[in-house]
Amino acid sequence: MEKFSSLARFKSSCPFLGGTKTSTLRALSSTISPRFPSISQLTERAVGCPIMGPALVMRSTQMVAGYASVAGQADVQKIHHNKGIFPGTSVSEADISKCPHASAARAAARMADDLAAASTAKAPELQKEVPNTAQKAAAAGCPFHKAAAAAKEQPVKSAAITETQPTPTVSDAYNYDKFYAAELEKKHKDQSYRYFNNINRLATKFPIAHTASVKDEVQVWCANDYLGMGNNPVVLETMHRALDKYGAGAGGTRNIAGNSAMHLGLERELATLHRKEAALVFSSCYVANDATLSTLGSKLPGCVYFSDASNHASMIQGIRHSGAKKEIFKHNDLDDLEAKLQKYPKDTPKIIAFESVYSMCGSIGPIKEICDLAKKYGALTFLDEVHAVGLYGPRGAGVAEHLDWESHQMAGQSSEPIKDSVMDRIDMITGTLGKAYGTIGGYVAGSHDFIDMIRSYAPGFIFTTSLPPATVAGARASIIYQKHHVGDRALKQVNVRTVKERFAALDIPVVPGPSHIVPVLVGDAGLAKAASDKLLHEHGIYVQAINFPTVAVGEERLRVTVTPRHTEEQIDGLITAMDTVFTELNINRISKWAKLGGRANVGTGMENVQPIWSNDQINTAGQPQTLHDGDTALVDVNAVQAVRESFEDILGAVELSETEWKVEAALMTGAVEHIAGALPKKVKAPRALVNLIDMPVAPAVAVSA
Repeated sequence: MEKFSSLARFKSSCPFLGGTKTSTLRALSSTISPRFPSISQLTERAVGCPIMGPALVMRSTQMVAGYASVAGQADVQKIHHNKGIFPGTSVSEADISKCPHASAARAAARMADDLAAASTAKAPELQKEVPNTAQKAAAAGCPFHKAAAAAKEQPVKSAAITETQPTPTVSDAYNYDKFYAAELEKKHKDQSYRYFNNINRLATKFPIAHTASVKDEVQVWCANDYLGMGNNPVVLETMHRALDKYGAGAGGTRNIAGNSAMHLGLERELATLHRKEAALVFSSCYVANDATLSTLGSKLPGCVYFSDASNHASMIQGIRHSGAKKEIFKHNDLDDLEAKLQKYPKDTPKIIAFESVYSMCGSIGPIKEICDLAKKYGALTFLDEVHAVGLYGPRGAGVAEHLDWESHQMAGQSSEPIKDSVMDRIDMITGTLGKAYGTIGGYVAGSHDFIDMIRSYAPGFIFTTSLPPATVAGARASIIYQKHHVGDRALKQVNVRTVKERFAALDIPVVPGPSHIVPVLVGDAGLAKAASDKLLHEHGIYVQAINFPTVAVGEERLRVTVTPRHTEEQIDGLITAMDTVFTELNINRISKWAKLGGRANVGTGMENVQPIWSNDQINTAGQPQTLHDGDTALVDVNAVQAVRESFEDILGAVELSETEWKVEAALMTGAVEHIAGALPKKVKAPRALVNLIDMPVAPAVAVSA
């Protein structure tokens, strides 16, 4: 293929090149095809063109013969000899890599095979040398390919074996590579193959990231760092302090050298957050769900699971691994759940497993009503709050806390349960540290004996290396901060409302729901991928396409994540870009879905769903205002102080620098002057003026009470 710059002269005559932005072409030409590693994604697409396709295959065949014939010319032999290569009956891979002609011939041959496979939509068999192209090169006069071909025809002999031993041919053995390729081809055919973008989030520019090129920056609109806590200054400060004191790794499993004060402190913090007796930390919430459900179901005699049809894969796997019987009830359908519970005696062990916020549709589980059914039929409740912790409730404990807002707000930071509250009625709560809390890990909270049983039996906890102390410290710092600061999650809700309202005004379909999830319905896997690519390459907006098996076929979508750190200007850009892409790709809008009978509750008249956050709850944080470009995110100093005090016993007090002491002095002086101005005037003795100082400000962070 010619260099990318030469494509410009063909743009006027080629519909694809002419209708594709230069940035998109550049991205495609510099990205290797995941199926055919010797060609770029642009070349792979070009193979499908009725004009370029045959031309590419023909040209690649000419290249194979051309390189091979050059490699066989007499004057080229001198170059080989100068490099210490004497082509004969034995040619090694090292010899071929040394020779510019032979290595180029081999590369051209592989490219020819990839092009041929791409043109027939069949993945190539991954072999060190492909017979067809090798034979062509040998026939054209390449001494390396001739020698290699001759060597393949000679029987392999061993000095230790006197008799000829039968050796299995390739056809006698199972073709594993063919199996891999066939499985991948299935994913490509149904358009569910997953492409991973190279996205590197920048700590000082959240929500900005750079792509494979550090100079190519994009806005991230799909990360699960819901509140931007991954770069909160007191979280980073705590992690740095822990890293300096305890090093990079935990040193082992929790049972062997990996059970530190940091881990125990985090578990106490989580238990307090949910007002439970105990908690247990895992490497992720996938592992927490799998380990807890599989262990519990395998130990409870005759246990039956009742699982919501939209439960996360980790819960499905945990139930499957338990070997227990299961009943799957329709998503959020209380009548169907009760009908299934009625089939079993009350003394049969039962567990109802469900979520608070369902991440791909944005619906919220009927937690209180499920607790009522659990009590009626003698079942335990298992609630996954992964997409809710940090985001709901006055302290960020999740939807179960949010449903009794006033009671939990009055209770403050007490660890005591609030009797008969929704959160108190839940037997087991799992959550993550890798989304709203911005770090990594998962956990389960519940009674002392329940947690101790999981700790003692769950292989997913026992046999895995413990999380690093610095990571654990950062997670705990994040939880403490959010327990003392409601402003981030309140502002997030304001921004979510804005985005949903503006999408609705443009007839852009959002799957209706009361939560912070903004799932933009596309309804086709290919279109969803194309829309994601266009947003990224043409508008600098990264929103990942979501397809099967995460969502049902025909309900593919773009899952938009709005954070408190997205600015008004960035929201404007997202809305405009999404509208443009929907128009260019002719993606169905709400009105079109309504004519088709609706899909995923879009176009069915169910769009106006009341958000779970009320205006009064949002206003407990004052009146949160969307940031503008150039504004700095605010950090709550009281929450920062709460974090620092919580770690004093193990990390010591935070020592203020000379500059910070001056800032503190200036702050106190200003406060005293403000108070004095409001008091009755008295004659004051003259005092020395406080010198003004220059205050270095951390990037994108200001301190506000």
